[in-house]
Amino acid sequence: QVQLIESGGRLVQAGGSLRLSCATSVRVWDTYALGWFRQGPGKEREFVASISGGDTNVYYHDSVKGRFTISRDNAKRTVNLHIRHTISAGTAVYSCPARRGPGATRVKSGYIYWGPGTQVTVPT
Repeated sequence: QVQLIESGGRLVQAGGSLRLSCATSVRVWDTYALGWFRQGPGKEREFVASISGGDTNVYYHDSVKGRFTISRDNAKRTVNLHIRHTISAGTAVYSCPARRGPGATRVKSGYIYWGPGTQVTVPT
């Protein structure tokens, strides 16, 4: 019912920056919280960032706080992730989930809809 597709993933050198974007088909925009998760090779999918439907609350994983910025574009119906000062641990498939509710959450099970992900590679 809700479609999400991520874009912007690429190879980026350590210390570099990039922007990820997630296009959504969410119609009632402010009723869905959105987030970003990532899954590195051989690892479980982990929380990166989340933003509430009304842009009133934002969560970040401690490892990315200060370097990553999550935002919503209400006109374009997208959720974006600005990544700065990348490190090799950031190599992962980054996925954009949507929660059926406005409250942001760090919990993976709190999201219902998921995109296919976009690959970010930071060589060592």
